[in-house]
Amino acid sequence: MSDISSSASPPVAWIAGVGASAGLGAALGRRFAREGYTVVLTGRTAQRVEAVAAEIRAQGGHAHAAAGDVTSEQDLARIAQLLNHHGTLRSAIFNAGNAVRAPTLELGIEQFESAWRVNVLGGFVFARAALPLLLAAPDATTNPAGAGSLLFTGATASLRGRPPFAAFAAAKAGLRSLAQSLAREFGPRGVHVAHVVIDGGIDGERLRSAAPQRAQSAGADGLLQPDAIAENYWQLHRQARSAWTQELDLRPWREPF
Repeated sequence: MSDISSSASPPVAWIAGVGASAGLGAALGRRFAREGYTVVLTGRTAQRVEAVAAEIRAQGGHAHAAAGDVTSEQDLARIAQLLNHHGTLRSAIFNAGNAVRAPTLELGIEQFESAWRVNVLGGFVFARAALPLLLAAPDATTNPAGAGSLLFTGATASLRGRPPFAAFAAAKAGLRSLAQSLAREFGPRGVHVAHVVIDGGIDGERLRSAAPQRAQSAGADGLLQPDAIAENYWQLHRQARSAWTQELDLRPWREPF
């Protein structure tokens, strides 16, 4: 089920939360670009975002870097205006997050608020910028896939809190509730809103830099591969609206739950 033939203008995927090439945001960009989508990539570090966009273009895809802060209404409004120059927005993916870690009595108010701002406020600001464009798709009511997709990246902490992740768990739980609220409001209007629980470590640059011993001890397929995760996002996006998934949890086969 492709958007290529259903719209007069090229389909666009907007991915917020793009960092290193060996990360989930970059993998999502590559996956949608392989399907002929123009991908617009947003992250805090312009140099990193442009490097990922250049990598996708070198592989024959269409990619544009649009650095910005997901908590800034002005930044995301500016990027949303640019999207129309590239085609019709069909998928918006919020992949931003910051895993604040500290024992509760050592957790500062600024740290707690930072986790909330990126994960919850950022998700809200991103949705506010993307939803009008998704709803304005010319075939929003006739395409069997609906008006497009709005996808959110969650974590184990979305479902349960434990120390030393009080701030992260509170924020990810808030993002999950936001996704549910948006699904109930905009699903009937044709937008497929889904929340993806990443229940395990991602085999990317962040984990390998911060906890190399965990990567070494995980064993074969003991960590989630970014490209494998991205494939699931693509399948969520292309689901027929008669059978939409609102929440999907992904974990390595060896991960307890």
